[in-house]
Amino acid sequence: MSIEWYDMIAKRNSGYKSDAIFTVEGISGEDVFEKELIQILQNSKTTLDAGCGHGEFTIKMGKYAHEIIGFDGSVELLKIANSLKEYYKINNVNFVYATTKEELPFEDEQFDLIYCRRGPTSITHHSRVLRSGGIIYGICPEYPNIIDIVSKRLSNNGFINIEIKVFEDAILVFPNDKEFAKFLTAFPRNPDYTLPESKEMLNEKVKENIIDGRLCHKQWRFIWKATKK
Repeated sequence: MSIEWYDMIAKRNSGYKSDAIFTVEGISGEDVFEKELIQILQNSKTTLDAGCGHGEFTIKMGKYAHEIIGFDGSVELLKIANSLKEYYKINNVNFVYATTKEELPFEDEQFDLIYCRRGPTSITHHSRVLRSGGIIYGICPEYPNIIDIVSKRLSNNGFINIEIKVFEDAILVFPNDKEFAKFLTAFPRNPDYTLPESKEMLNEKVKENIIDGRLCHKQWRFIWKATKK
């Protein structure tokens, strides 16, 4: 995904997010990830949020952490993140520009914990910034071979005790086409389904996602966790 897309989504959606209204039926991997992360954060002095986006989740986790640094490769998303930090007057959260395509601007073994919610799974290649015995923790949506890709990256970059949990039973239920369009629009590579010229494409997506007469989306997530040797 190009940085230009993330800069665009920052301007279009005021962040890497969606304000779509929906209800969740079943166990959501996103909810499990957040609850488990809160517990892990309490035992970590220094935390790195890999691919922090517009910083909203980073700031939320800051309530439970000693110190978090979030990095992202989108200047526009980081502008929003720093604005939110100033608005909420958060002192234990900082944001920096960085990309996993280059060497990260952090010291060796600087962090006790690295987590990745919507960021790059390529963070696994940068294990030097995590202390020995530190934890890396992430969540991913479905795309081809993602579990194999992440597992190999972890094992090839000095991580052990690799744990993977799959969540595929949650269903997101939308009240109408409008909210579903907002939801789809926030997906990487997707067009803006809220625009009038996207109506036909939206109608096709709606037809594909009718489950028992309801407009739904099956949520597939897997959570990965490992320890650095």
